[in-house]
Amino acid sequence: MTGIPTFATPHGFLGVSRRDPGADFVVAGVPLDIGTTNRAGARFGPHAIRHASRMLVDGDHPTAWIEPAALSLADIGEFEIALGDLPASLALIEQQAAGIGHLLALGGEHGITLPLLRALARRRGPVGLVHFDAHVDTWADNFGQPLGHGSVFFHAINEGLVDPRRMIQIGIRSPVQRAVWEWTLAQGVTILTAQDVHAAGPEAVAARVRDVAGDAACYLSFDIDALDPAFAPGTGTPEIGGLATWQAQAILRRLQGLAFAGMDVVEVAPAYDMAEITALAAATIAWEYLALVGAPGMSAR
Repeated sequence: MTGIPTFATPHGFLGVSRRDPGADFVVAGVPLDIGTTNRAGARFGPHAIRHASRMLVDGDHPTAWIEPAALSLADIGEFEIALGDLPASLALIEQQAAGIGHLLALGGEHGITLPLLRALARRRGPVGLVHFDAHVDTWADNFGQPLGHGSVFFHAINEGLVDPRRMIQIGIRSPVQRAVWEWTLAQGVTILTAQDVHAAGPEAVAARVRDVAGDAACYLSFDIDALDPAFAPGTGTPEIGGLATWQAQAILRRLQGLAFAGMDVVEVAPAYDMAEITALAAATIAWEYLALVGAPGMSAR
């Protein structure tokens, strides 16, 4: 090892200090959490994820054999939000995302995915979606609020931002009304429950993801509560029986070649975390994603 020790890594994601929005891959924090339905606190997620990412800067990715921090990578800081105003905040997020080619968003609550998909779909049309979560997030409203974090993909499907036939949800296990579940399936969405993942194993799950997502542009949205609370306690709506970190990592490492056009990792609420394990899991998910899309021949996608 050379250079500064990990504990002195600069604040940017993977220690990156470049702030160029024209970089091949651009990291931005989106500190929004006013659409949460249980515990708030994900506004502090971007800071925690960046801080935990210092553990990922002292070598190459051990299977892709690239150093994600050495890619054309920038961290442009936090997106602006409208304090206390959810619709205005979503509009601001969409405006700021619109000018970025390949965005890695650090949440923040899952509601941020809706404006990110709106911005992406304006450039690319409807995209496929690889969605890790404990919850389907296809409720029509959240206790009367149509824009809460549980309605993201209800709106994304209805607005034509994603192609539901190329949408797969992985790790689902929360309580859900049967009508919501059946509506989701009726749109063409593929659901793999956490029990499905445990029974099938990462290789079979990854093969199913690849079959559903296909060859066209797709987006990765990773809600950290896809992981079991034993591996990610620092989140607003934990659900038992979830994925282990090794399972999520093993699935992601088998998704080489998918035409990813952007990603987010959301719902890290560090006030409920223990020893940074949730923040480190989220940082590692983004690092794994960079290893996928940064491989030779992939950066132009």
